[in-house]
Amino acid sequence: MQKKYLWLNSLRTKLFSGLLFTIVPLIIVLLVINHYSAQVVRNQVAQSNKNLMSLYMGQIDRSLQEVDNYLINLSQTNLDLLDFDTDKLANENNYTKAKLRLFQLIKDDVSYYKGIDSFFIYSGRNKELLMTQGFGNGFGEREQVANEINRMLQDRSVTPNVYRWYTWQSEGNHYLYHVIKSGNVYVGAWVDAKKLMIPLQLINLGSNGAALLTSDQLAPMSHEDLITQKGIRLALTPKTYTISGTKEDYLVMGEPSQKGNFYLFTLIPEVVALENLPYLQRISSIVSIGAIVFLLLFVIYMRKVFLLPINRIILAMRKLGEGRWNSQIEHYPTSTEFGIMNETYNRMITEIQYLKINVYEEKLMHQHAELKQLQLQINPHFFLNSLNIIYNLATVKDFKLIHEMTKCLVTYFRFMFRSNSYVVTLKEELLHTQNYLRIQELRFPGVLTYQIEAPDAVLSLQIPPLVIQTMVENTIKHAVNLDERIQIDIRVHTDEDEQQEWVVIHIEDTGPGFPEPILELLKGNMDLASEEGEHIGIWNVKRRLHLLYANKATIDFYNETDKGACVRIRIPADTPLTGGV
Repeated sequence: MQKKYLWLNSLRTKLFSGLLFTIVPLIIVLLVINHYSAQVVRNQVAQSNKNLMSLYMGQIDRSLQEVDNYLINLSQTNLDLLDFDTDKLANENNYTKAKLRLFQLIKDDVSYYKGIDSFFIYSGRNKELLMTQGFGNGFGEREQVANEINRMLQDRSVTPNVYRWYTWQSEGNHYLYHVIKSGNVYVGAWVDAKKLMIPLQLINLGSNGAALLTSDQLAPMSHEDLITQKGIRLALTPKTYTISGTKEDYLVMGEPSQKGNFYLFTLIPEVVALENLPYLQRISSIVSIGAIVFLLLFVIYMRKVFLLPINRIILAMRKLGEGRWNSQIEHYPTSTEFGIMNETYNRMITEIQYLKINVYEEKLMHQHAELKQLQLQINPHFFLNSLNIIYNLATVKDFKLIHEMTKCLVTYFRFMFRSNSYVVTLKEELLHTQNYLRIQELRFPGVLTYQIEAPDAVLSLQIPPLVIQTMVENTIKHAVNLDERIQIDIRVHTDEDEQQEWVVIHIEDTGPGFPEPILELLKGNMDLASEEGEHIGIWNVKRRLHLLYANKATIDFYNETDKGACVRIRIPADTPLTGGV
């Protein structure tokens, strides 16, 4: 049963079934159409135009709905309508400002709604009309529309409706309008019915055909002479079309609007609908035979070009699902697209074998390093030692040093909390390192001294944060003791070669230097990080430099004769482009 279901659900079965369900009914219809061609053609023409009418009426309704949404939003959210609704003489200043803002608003917004002529706002209290002017052929036409809007708003039979459009007739012209009332303010839109019919003029309805709008009483808004001369009766029926006309038969199709009390009608002369009938009768037989031949050729073609390559890919993927990572697709002549898919699949399988476990472990290692870095940023031992120094200073009441120590700690933590950005200026990094050294100098009075040298020209260059401070912290952790004085020197300068400019940072101390086993591991680029967090700072710096600069940045570790440990960092002087840590 399961195999039968898989076969029925396969792409091959669906493709062939789709072809059969498409072509076989077509052949049957073409055979039957030889006997009922006139009725079928009439139905097809009517249905085609009916669908077109539905499509266009839907387009009109959507356009009107967008206008409705705008009017509703304007009437409910615009506070200037409140001032426009007040007595003009009571507060003329606010009224005038609200009037100008409302006019500017509808003037700017009407350009976004191509399906209408004008937006208008009418103050019933002050009998004043605001109307956009970007339509018509001149001032006279716009003045006539303004008069019609005033007449319409003062007509007691007009009831504002939030969701409906209505028709308006005057002096042989027909319009559509929508009015929403907010207090004594009327917000609305206005459009000439002729404008809505412009796209339908492109449809070929014959020389005597027509498309027109009617009112809810089926009174035509245009082509009254044609309807009268031909004796056409406009009516809405459940059928796709009706045939009407005393002197000439017409296919009459109507479509109601969902947004207003008007209808769209199409009138097509029957002779126009049936003018291609003789050709269709002869073509139907040819098409029937051609469809059968096409079906056979299409099946053969699709099997060779489409189904067989897909079947090979599916077989390889099934092997892959079973854990057989060597399931390569053999090379064979095929389409360019399938060739690319096969090559990509084979390359992907090869790369997955090498990358799957490595990528997973790399993610775990990166997350572990980030966690360790956060632990290093707020080192509990460093924090507790600093508090202990403050406590001792408070004991001897050395308030000056307490003040300095507290200020240094505040500056230190402020920098640490903002160091999530992947670059800072060299000046900021050196100031942070100097502040950190001052804290350690207070911790080891008389033992630790330091010197920082950097020309002003390099202070604005950008480097990753905590690069220098991490190396200094490593020196203090492993080289500073209370028995011997130690000097830490930090020197920064720029270097330039044929390719680009570099920032070179030297960090030196007068301590015992790196132990030889550790120095060999550092020079060999070995990972020194341990589970206890030892040397995680050095690994962190190296890792971030690699992520930010790829292979462009270098970091060297060595011991200077009669000096101690030295660290030399060289990074590009431009801002890294590969992201941050």
